[in-house]
Amino acid sequence: METKKVAIVGYSRIPFSRINTAYADLDNQELLEAALNGLINKYHLQGKLLGEVAGGAVIKHISESNLIRETVMNTALDPATPACDLQQACDTGIEAAVYIGNKIALGQIESGIACGVEAMSNIPFESAPRLRKALLKANKEKSVFGKLKQLLSPRLKDWMPIPYKGQEPKTGLVMGGHTEITAKYYNISREEQDELALKSHQNMAKAYDEGFFDDMIIPAFGLDKDNNLRRDTSIEKLSQLKPAFDKENGTLTAGNSTPFTDGASAVLMGSEEWANANGLPILAYVTFSEVAGIEYVANKQNLLLAPVFAADRMLRKAGMSLEDFDYYEIHEAFAAQVLATIKIWENDDLAKKFGLEKALGKIDRSKLNVKGGSLAVAHPFAATGGRIIGTLAKLLHEKGNGKGFISICAARGQGVTMILEK
Repeated sequence: METKKVAIVGYSRIPFSRINTAYADLDNQELLEAALNGLINKYHLQGKLLGEVAGGAVIKHISESNLIRETVMNTALDPATPACDLQQACDTGIEAAVYIGNKIALGQIESGIACGVEAMSNIPFESAPRLRKALLKANKEKSVFGKLKQLLSPRLKDWMPIPYKGQEPKTGLVMGGHTEITAKYYNISREEQDELALKSHQNMAKAYDEGFFDDMIIPAFGLDKDNNLRRDTSIEKLSQLKPAFDKENGTLTAGNSTPFTDGASAVLMGSEEWANANGLPILAYVTFSEVAGIEYVANKQNLLLAPVFAADRMLRKAGMSLEDFDYYEIHEAFAAQVLATIKIWENDDLAKKFGLEKALGKIDRSKLNVKGGSLAVAHPFAATGGRIIGTLAKLLHEKGNGKGFISICAARGQGVTMILEK
């Protein structure tokens, strides 16, 4: 069976906002609607019946079990457009693109949207097991006395809501705690981390000044720019920040780690035939992608290093080296995670310890996250994939040709890599 080429046709996102700032009172559906409507208006998709819309949020309320379909029905797309929810932690957005791309390649659909959203300011709280059981039992009771009896059974402390902590269930550590171990294990210095963070902010500030984001970001809810960008940051300022996770001997800080963030993004994808029939540009093609997992319970330093395996498998299938790319978009969850991943890819001894035959090649740092990365723009979990795909597709389209490499790590020891070509 001959597969079809998968084209990136368009992109749209709303500005990303630090938690409890511009989008503090908004939910996943409201944020995603804004991003989807921006895409629909930009590419004149009103009334269009698309093959499918896929995406998700990492953290949802119970009422958002069909988030993507409910959101699609509130947009100007043909309401018969189907939709589904996906979730793979921080890989959600790029996995949605893989899902839509595979369906296009197989001829199952001709067009689709991959999207992602995160309303971290509006995340649900957990309740204590004892309280949850009491509420369920009270709901079944017929009499007021019976209901009251059940409601009085929990202890006072059981009524206290449990906030989101972002811990890995199998280790009890948050991602920053794991990455502190990564930094120490792979000898990633504080200075290297701060330098990467500074470069991310500088590149993004320059991209804004050049107008690169003008057609990518849709103003929403009073915000027209990403509000995590720090134009005035410097190595001196970054070096003065205190460790965020290991208070005594840590190197990870608020400056070289991403904060909790609200935001949404969307990527329009299609076959060549569909793009041409609708007068839409082909910005780039998705040619290869790979997903991988990694053991991180016994080897706590490796939580966010699954892209090591994904990149190796993908490059071997593509017949390429890590040096064969014009641009590299590597998700900056933490500066230490980016630096450790690159160090393993570039070092024969480290690569072999992961079971790779040899190092994958060298990355020209001048081609890395050239318009800024997650440390500057911030990281609404499920929305990051769409942001990165859109950025790289535009870079390749403006260049007119070339190859781009994407790597995104995720919680639970997973990672996705992708190649875009023009």
